[in-house]
Amino acid sequence: MNRPFTLAEFKDIIFSFQAIVLYLIIIFILIIFMIIKLLWLAQKREEDHIAEVNGQNNNQSNRVIEVLNNKLEETLTPLKDELEKNNLSNKYSSNVSSGPVKYISDNQPMPANKSRFYMLTKIDEEMMNKKEEVFNNKITLKEICEEFRNYSSYKLHLYYDIKDIRRFISSLAVTKLLILQGMSGTGKTSLAYAFGEFVNNKTVVVPIQPMWKERTDLIGYYNEFTKKFNETTLLYKMYEARYKKDIYITVLDEMNIARVEYYFAEFLSLFELPNPDSRNLDIVSDVLDNDPKLLENGKLRLPTNMWFIGTANNDDSTFSISDKVYDRAMVINLDKKAEPFEARPINEEKIDINHLYDLFIKASQKNKLSNRNYRRLKELDKYLIDNFQITFGNRIMKQIEAYVPQIVECGGTELDALDDIISRKILRKLESKNPVYVRSQSEALINVINDLFGENKMSQSIDVIKHIEQN
Repeated sequence: MNRPFTLAEFKDIIFSFQAIVLYLIIIFILIIFMIIKLLWLAQKREEDHIAEVNGQNNNQSNRVIEVLNNKLEETLTPLKDELEKNNLSNKYSSNVSSGPVKYISDNQPMPANKSRFYMLTKIDEEMMNKKEEVFNNKITLKEICEEFRNYSSYKLHLYYDIKDIRRFISSLAVTKLLILQGMSGTGKTSLAYAFGEFVNNKTVVVPIQPMWKERTDLIGYYNEFTKKFNETTLLYKMYEARYKKDIYITVLDEMNIARVEYYFAEFLSLFELPNPDSRNLDIVSDVLDNDPKLLENGKLRLPTNMWFIGTANNDDSTFSISDKVYDRAMVINLDKKAEPFEARPINEEKIDINHLYDLFIKASQKNKLSNRNYRRLKELDKYLIDNFQITFGNRIMKQIEAYVPQIVECGGTELDALDDIISRKILRKLESKNPVYVRSQSEALINVINDLFGENKMSQSIDVIKHIEQN
């Protein structure tokens, strides 16, 4: 029968020569493993560093290419002007390509009479001889909605519900920033594009890039190396709009693929200023004698005839839009495609911006919010404050007072307009509240809305509450 080990025998075993050799072997294996791991980590860091350096080199290469392109343009422009003076513009391409291109020396100063704003200065020159344009100053808001819808269908084969068209046109009276959101393929970008075609002034589409963080990404920047301002199409159109009476539409395509409150921050602040004459955007920090005529102390006044239409997607590749942006914008949900319909033949309509503003003013005076609906809003506001700690606020009340008259003038009703605002700007704030509490109070909130405005009269608002309740 085997007897158990004694404590002395156990100590002799674990401290024996064979045991110590085994311990050393295990320690040696662990050291080898740690060395291999450290070498692997060092190699990985080196590979990451090389990839980063390569990326920087690519950026530098792109910048060099950009500089060379600017210099090429600077060289070719005077050649083209000279050829046109001699009636040889039809031979321009062959003459230029037949000989070597001469680049201006990096150390050569810019000529005293040459502006750092090539494109904007060109606009100044063109506007000196501009012709008087003909506008339709008899069209009404209701006609704009109906004819725009027919035009989109007949000319572009784009189909929209008349209610969405009314929301779009009416929102122009409220703010300079509209947000079109909804599922992909419902025609968000196409709606803004079609309106530009309808007013015979092509829409500018600005594809937002994920790394954009400041206004220079939108309007360009001054290049210290070339001594020129790298002008963007948006800056060009903003400057051109200052000279004209046309309606200008700019699309911020996939606006929330970068943070809107970063790259569009200065625009948002300027839109809040009540006096349009004080909405001056910083372009350059200094002033030169040959700068474009409409730049005042390096600033460009935002054109009153330009609107920014942002298209937004809500998926994993985008950022959520902050309340700061939502509160300052008008939001239109395009959740489904409209049914195709037969439209009568119709052409473009050039609409004078002053005529459009006159229509907005007359509608505001004619169709003021009724006292009955004003009292309803006050009661709903009090209920939301008491039960959810959310409120309409002065900004949203002003937007309601500006939006409702336009919807009515376009052919809608006051309740249509109130349903739009409440569902998109008020009830969406419930998403940030405790979901369990919101679900428990959702039925009571629906009953309050039905009691105030009528059974199922606020269908969009009720749908928003049910959607939040289910999610």
